[in-house]
Amino acid sequence: MPRPLASPGRALRDAWRRLSPLPGGRTLFSLGLGRVVPYSGSIGARVEALEPGYARVTLRERRAVRNHLRSVHAVALVNVLELASGLAMLAGLPDALRAIVLHLEVDFVKKARGVLTAECRCVPPHAPEEQEVWLEPVVTDAAGDVVARGRVRWLVRPVEPAHA
Repeated sequence: MPRPLASPGRALRDAWRRLSPLPGGRTLFSLGLGRVVPYSGSIGARVEALEPGYARVTLRERRAVRNHLRSVHAVALVNVLELASGLAMLAGLPDALRAIVLHLEVDFVKKARGVLTAECRCVPPHAPEEQEVWLEPVVTDAAGDVVARGRVRWLVRPVEPAHA
């Protein structure tokens, strides 16, 4: 009989726990995440820290994510904000819950250049009921200046039981 798949949160936590301490492990984790979530992987972000309710992701400015103004494209910033919020949320969810984005809004504060860091902190829900949770990830530049602020509304609900 096939073993049931781990919940997304457990799979993230397990992979991070196994890979992050190894030399090059964070890079391997980030590449693997990009294969599982190809659109988010397209920006080449790197997960630097991950724990239940917290994620820190870096994005290096390079031609592939640049706009015509020689700064990081708005959509790449949205992508890294959503990625940080999703990692923080999912890494903290118990096996019985899943989450999906319902709404996302972003304020672009200044041109994004250089190495950027997206961070998100939250208290993931544990009650086995449907609920909406707002997260507020932020992207800063190397000087610590905020370049973008997001608000992401997640729908969290119990996993539907598998049918026989």
